[in-house]
Amino acid sequence: MAKEKKKLPLAAYIFAGLVLGILVGAALMKTPEIAVEYIKPFGTLFLNLVKFIVVPIVLFSIMSGVISMQDMRKVGSIGVKTVCYYMCTTAMAVLIGLVIANLCKGFFHQLATSGLEYEAAEAPSFIETIVNIFPNNALEPMVNANMLQVIVIALFFGFGAIAVGEKGRAFTEFVESASAISMYVMDAIIKLSPIGVFCLITPVVAENGPSVLGDLATVLLVAYAAYILHMVVVYSLTVKAMGGLSPIQFFKGMLPAILFAFSSASSVGTLPLNLECVQKLGAKKDVASFVLPLGATINMDGTAIYQGVCVIFIATCFGVDLTIGQQLTIILTATLASIGTAGVPGAGMIMLAMVLQSVGLPVEGIALVAGIDRIFDMGRTTVNITGDAACTLCVSKMEEKRQAQKEKTEA
Repeated sequence: MAKEKKKLPLAAYIFAGLVLGILVGAALMKTPEIAVEYIKPFGTLFLNLVKFIVVPIVLFSIMSGVISMQDMRKVGSIGVKTVCYYMCTTAMAVLIGLVIANLCKGFFHQLATSGLEYEAAEAPSFIETIVNIFPNNALEPMVNANMLQVIVIALFFGFGAIAVGEKGRAFTEFVESASAISMYVMDAIIKLSPIGVFCLITPVVAENGPSVLGDLATVLLVAYAAYILHMVVVYSLTVKAMGGLSPIQFFKGMLPAILFAFSSASSVGTLPLNLECVQKLGAKKDVASFVLPLGATINMDGTAIYQGVCVIFIATCFGVDLTIGQQLTIILTATLASIGTAGVPGAGMIMLAMVLQSVGLPVEGIALVAGIDRIFDMGRTTVNITGDAACTLCVSKMEEKRQAQKEKTEA
């Protein structure tokens, strides 16, 4: 009997697509318009497919997860643990960004600050943020892919199905069916990831290659060093201590999602693949279906690191030496802003504007780094989705222990 060939894992194909995309992009640096006009549209098409399936996945997965829990208090318990985890790791992330940037600021190339112009989008107030969480109709959040509002809709309908009991059986069966169909469609789209990654990364390298090697190279290197340090130290420790999982096993299992996030720079777009990865690593489906969509909206560890590094760089360019007190203000502002700007388009830039204003630096300084924001974004998205996964595994393990303790007490 012929020996069956062992299939290569998806991560290997995605990595091949990434490497090939970088090589082709580098070859097209002198003629980036070829990559933009003929390769980028296929990357956009693939990303559109991924984003198209995100809302059905989130809506039906969360409803299914809530209904399967059969306990509103359990949903509350998971929510509190999730938000606490995200707040703590975001504070740690901005601290790491500041420490690394302070150690390396002597190497930053000081850019001219005269004639800078940048108009920062207005950040919503705390009250506006609270109000905006709750939709005024059921369809608009799905059309606009407003994940926080989609989560709220799913929670209300999930709780409603639990409350009506037997009368909600037909709806529960529909949700289970719709969730299974959405998962199947997601799997089919994810199989195209290697091609999508190639088409997404090629134009980025072709367009940004020369600028990445220029005056901002040091800032990028510092940011990426902080990204890697945060992932390797913070996520490894939390996954090992709270999730009972080997860090090597964690990062190996997360590789497909990490590579896709790096190429696409989209946390929401990576959500279906992230969901698949964490479930293979042992996360419970009902927990993953709630924690990951919430994380894709409010968890901004990578963005927090970016704030820390960019604020120190901008301050250096303006000849300002930030005090310890000002840097503590940055940590507090960036942590609170990560929640306050949840679901807002361009949240990274809005957060940076808020952080600059909190320490009296000109918002126009954002113009110094805006030109290569996409390169920063690739790294910070990778950190964000890895943090979402780490939180999911930790919360899932804590819920398992809580359930085991509850059963032991009842016995």
